Amino acid sequence: MERARAIQHERGYYNAQIPTRQLRKLCALDEAGERTLEMAVRRMGLSARAHDRILKVARTIADLDGEERVSAKYLAEAVQYRSLDRNYWQ
Repeated sequence: MERARAIQHERGYYNAQIPTRQLRKLCALDEAGERTLEMAVRRMGLSARAHDRILKVARTIADLDGEERVSAKYLAEAVQYRSLDRNYWQ
């Protein structure tokens, strides 16, 4: 966990504080990741804010795993957390 925080510090932002204009650069997705996120946004009817929050959570999961890129598996995990959150609070 400390390593993930160090990675974020080196990047210049903690993940929760990544500005929208930097989000795509710092959370670069591969083609599979783009498809995963697009499908989640459509199926769940997510807002732009929710889209950005999922990207930030996926970036954090990748950091915890020591990965430089945000892959589809990290996005899928972030989407699952979002689903759990929605189900729990409704």
